[in-house]
Amino acid sequence: MEAKININDSGNTELLPSKKEESSRKLLWVDISHFSELWQFLICSLVVFIFFIPYGYLQEAIFAIKGFKPFGWYLTLVQFFNYSIFGLIESQFNNIQRRIPLVLYLLLGLILLGSMGFSNASLGYLNYPTQVIFKCCKLIPVMIGGILVQQKVYKAIDIVAASCMCAGLILFTLADNKVSPDFNLIGIILISSALFCDALIGNFQEKMMKKHNASNAEIVLYSYFVGFVYLLFILLISGQLRDGTEFCIQNPVTYVYIFLFSLSGFFGVQAVLALIRTCGALVAVTVTTCRKAVTIVISFLLFSKPFTFQYVWAGLLIVLGIYLNVLGKTNQFDSKMIFMNSNKVFGNLRKRRKSPMIV
Repeated sequence: MEAKININDSGNTELLPSKKEESSRKLLWVDISHFSELWQFLICSLVVFIFFIPYGYLQEAIFAIKGFKPFGWYLTLVQFFNYSIFGLIESQFNNIQRRIPLVLYLLLGLILLGSMGFSNASLGYLNYPTQVIFKCCKLIPVMIGGILVQQKVYKAIDIVAASCMCAGLILFTLADNKVSPDFNLIGIILISSALFCDALIGNFQEKMMKKHNASNAEIVLYSYFVGFVYLLFILLISGQLRDGTEFCIQNPVTYVYIFLFSLSGFFGVQAVLALIRTCGALVAVTVTTCRKAVTIVISFLLFSKPFTFQYVWAGLLIVLGIYLNVLGKTNQFDSKMIFMNSNKVFGNLRKRRKSPMIV
């Protein structure tokens, strides 16, 4: 009988892959299964930061190119094509066979297309930090998706964390509406649609990997290729494929940026999938959310844009929500213990007040 490993994820005890499945845990073609779960988490998180920080910079740099803003969906098409090529090369190199039924990839590809396509398209209407701050609140739809897809039950502290994020998100959006000339309600609708898709992706991928023990390369290859086929058909009908291609041919540096953007994103996706396999979807989203916070700071430092301190207060409220969410996943969080410790602290303070001062 094979042993199973239990992991605490937002109050739920989930079954991670068995030892036999653990032996196939790889990160960028390197086997990390011999490391402890803590070290796997730290290594995957570090790789996420290494590749997704330049990913965020390149994404904003692409939309900073004059005239590119209407071509967010074309960017998604080229990005999906590059991911498919990278995934095919990796699959051929490692001789990987498909394990997940194709019908599931038809669904995953559609959801993935919505997530990344709406996200890229929103940058044509929103200030980049506003788009990122919305993506930082991916924890909220992921929790909703966890309830709907995997029937998870979350702690009260997770609900408080989600409330803090919602409040911070509202304040950030109001601040952006006041100071940013790029603010547009269409952008809010697009990024909200991306978050709706995000509510399903992480949980759906996690469920598929656990059930079928599929490799990261397989999921990347088939899901992004299916999304590419969907989007190619849509852009052919709408005429955006011709317009986007003509623009990028006239501005060839755009293709260079998109290639580097796709390359860093591909490696980052591999790290996120490894993180999902190791710790679950909610932990993976927490790590990527922290990465986005760093990206926002870099964005304000490297790209000129209007600024107000309301951004800071709203961002701190969202950070508080993230902190509470992480705190809620640790075994150390115990409301009874906190109550006992607080009583002890106040008791010591009262004793000090009663004791005479020593000069």
